[in-house]
Amino acid sequence: MGHEVAASVLEEAGNGGGDAVEFGTMPLLSSYQLGSFKLSHRVVHGPLTRCRSYGCVPQPSHAGLYYAQRATPGGLLIAEATGVSETSNGYPHTPGIWTQEQVEAWKPIVKAVHDKGGVFFCQIWHVGRVSHTSYQPNAAAPISSTNQAVKSEKIYLPSADGAVDCSIPRALETDEVAEYVEHFRKAARNCIEAGFDGVEIHGSHGYLIDQFLKDGINDRTDKYGGSMENRCRFMVEVVEAVTKEIGADRVGIKISPFSHSYDASDSDPTKLSVYIAETLNRYNLLYLLGVEGRDSEAKESIWPMRKAYKGNFFVGAGFNAEEGNEAIKSGKADMVAYGRLFLANPDLVKRFALNAPLNKYNRETFYTQDPVIGYTDYPFLEDALESQLLDSAAGDTLK
Repeated sequence: MGHEVAASVLEEAGNGGGDAVEFGTMPLLSSYQLGSFKLSHRVVHGPLTRCRSYGCVPQPSHAGLYYAQRATPGGLLIAEATGVSETSNGYPHTPGIWTQEQVEAWKPIVKAVHDKGGVFFCQIWHVGRVSHTSYQPNAAAPISSTNQAVKSEKIYLPSADGAVDCSIPRALETDEVAEYVEHFRKAARNCIEAGFDGVEIHGSHGYLIDQFLKDGINDRTDKYGGSMENRCRFMVEVVEAVTKEIGADRVGIKISPFSHSYDASDSDPTKLSVYIAETLNRYNLLYLLGVEGRDSEAKESIWPMRKAYKGNFFVGAGFNAEEGNEAIKSGKADMVAYGRLFLANPDLVKRFALNAPLNKYNRETFYTQDPVIGYTDYPFLEDALESQLLDSAAGDTLK
C-alpha cells in the first residue's frame, strides 16, 4: 500500500470519521490580512525552544527541514526564541542572531519557508536571570532587573546530567540598561538581513523583559522600578528601538501577564495587562500576542487586555482546534498560536481542515539535542495512515 491508498482515505480520517472542513468555513481556516501579509489561515506556528542549534548556530540541514515541514502557503511561522547577545543564553544549544555566522546560517532556513509560501518571523529574546554562569562570558553572573535568583525552577546545562539551580544574577545598573536595548535593536536588524519578514519581541514567561515588568521580580528603586510606568520602561525602550530600526509593521511582541514561569508573578496581572496594551497602542505594532493563564497558573481573563488593545491580537494558551475556533469566533483573538500541537503535527493545518486525528507529542524529547528524534520525525498524516494500513494488513495476514 502506498501514498495513493493512504491519500484516498484522508476524508475518512476524522475523529471517529469526521467530515473534512473546507478552508474558509472554519474560523481558524479563514483568511486574514495581517498588515501587508495576506494570510490564508489563522493557525500560527508559535515559537518553540528546540535546543538543536549546536554552538548557538542554526543548523540548515535540520532547522530548515523542521520549519519547512510546518510551512504552508500564506501561513505565519514564528521561529524559536533566538538570542540577541552572547549573554542571552540559558538553555542548551539555542540559536542566536548576534553574529554574522548566525545570520548566514539562518538564511537558507528562511528561504526554505519562503519557498513554500510561508511568512516567517523570528522571536528575539534575552533570558536574563534564567541562566547560569556556565552560559555567560567569563563565567560572569547573569544580568537581570534584580539580584534575586530564581527559586521555583531549575535549568539544564549542555554538559550536565541533571537540572541545576539558576545562578544568582546581577542587577543591571541604570546606565547599563541602554546596552541591552541596543542588543535587541541590532538583533532585529540582523533578522531582516537574514531574510525574516519581521520579529517578535519576547516579553513573556519570566525572561528579561518580564523580569522588569512583574513586581514579583522587579525590586528596583530607579526609573526602571516601582510604578507600572517605570517597570514597563525597558519594554517600551526595546519596542521603540526595534520599530525605529525595522518599522512597526514588521514587529510583534509576546506578553504573558498571568504566567508564573520562573517566579514571574505580579500583584495585579489584569491591571498590568491593560496598562501594557494601552501603552503599546502608541506604536502601531503588527500584533500583540497575549498568553492566557491556564492549568495551575492564574485564571484571570485575557479579555480586558484584548479589549484595551486596538491592533491585531493573537492569543496563545495551549488551545485545541475547538478552543481556537471559539477564540476567533468570539473576537478574543484574530490569530491563534499553537505550540506543542504544531511540534507533533507538521501538517497541523491540514489535520484541522480534515478533522483528522493528531499525533501525540512526547514531552521527553522536547529539549533533547538529537537532530532527528522529537524534531523532524513526527509523521505526516499520509505517512501515519499508511503505517496504520500496513499494520492492519499485517494483522489480517497473521490471522
